[in-house]
Amino acid sequence: MLVVAYPLSGDDGDGSGARTAADSGPVPTAPPAAGDRPAGPAPASPPTAGTGSASTPTGTTPPGKVAPGASKGGTPSTGAASGDDPLGIAVRPYVYSNPCSQHFLVDSAPEQVGPPAGEADAVRWSGAYGAVSSDEQQIALTVQGRERETIVLEALHVRVVAKGAPLAWNDYSMGVGCGGDVDTKSFDVDLDRGSPTVTTKNGQRDFPYKVSATDPEVFYVTVHTKAHDVRWDLTLDWSAADGRRGTVKVDNKGKPFRTSAGAARPGYDYPLGGGEWIKRQG
Repeated sequence: MLVVAYPLSGDDGDGSGARTAADSGPVPTAPPAAGDRPAGPAPASPPTAGTGSASTPTGTTPPGKVAPGASKGGTPSTGAASGDDPLGIAVRPYVYSNPCSQHFLVDSAPEQVGPPAGEADAVRWSGAYGAVSSDEQQIALTVQGRERETIVLEALHVRVVAKGAPLAWNDYSMGVGCGGDVDTKSFDVDLDRGSPTVTTKNGQRDFPYKVSATDPEVFYVTVHTKAHDVRWDLTLDWSAADGRRGTVKVDNKGKPFRTSAGAARPGYDYPLGGGEWIKRQG
C-alpha cells in the first residue's frame, strides 16, 4: 500500500502532515521559525481511509477494516479519502535506517535549535522548526484493504509538485557515531531526474501486490536529491475483482512531502553526552 508537499520557504516542514504526535521525547527549546507551522498534535489513532484524495470508482464499498498504524515506530500520518476508496493507508514521513541517517535543514542558528529527535519524535521536531529533510527521505506506507475481498495494488507513481533551488539553510544530523546503513528493501526515487519514476532496490519486488482487510502490506519509499528543493507526492493505482478501479493520492496529510539537497550547507552534529550543536568538520 502506499501513501505519500510547499512554498519554497520554511513555512511548512515535512513533519506538518502528522496526524498525531503523542510520542514522548525532547521538546524543542526554541520557538518554531516564522511562517505557517503545523497544528498541534492530536491523540494517536489508526487511519480511517486512504491518505489524500482518490479517483471515484464505480460501485460502492461496504465498510470494513482500515489500515493499522505503521509497524516500526514513529507516528503515522493519515488523511481523508473518498468514501468509495477501498484502501486504508497510514504514512510515516520519516523512517531512520539508523540513528544517523536522518538529516534536516533548518533556517535557524544552532543556538535556536533544540537537541536532535529520534524517529518517534521526528514529526514533532520537524514541525516545530519548519525542518525539511536534507538530501534523502525515507517514508513508510502501510496499505490495507477495507473489505474482505482482495484489492490489487497495480502501480506506484511519483509526482513532482514543485522544484527549485536547494534551501540555503543549516544541516542538522539526528545522530552521530553510527555504523553503516542496513540495506532495507525499498522503492527508490531520484528527484533530480527530469521525469522521476519509482524503481526498486535491494531486492524489493515490483508491483502488483494484493491486500485485504486481513492482509496488509508495508512499503518503504526512499527519495533523494543532490541539486534541488522538491515538493512531491505519490499516487497508488488499484483495482478490484468486480471491475472497480481507482487511484489514491498519497501525501503528508494534505500537503506534499518536501526534500531538499543539503550539499555544501553548514552542518551541525550533537555529540552523545553533549549539550550543544557542534559544527561538522570536513
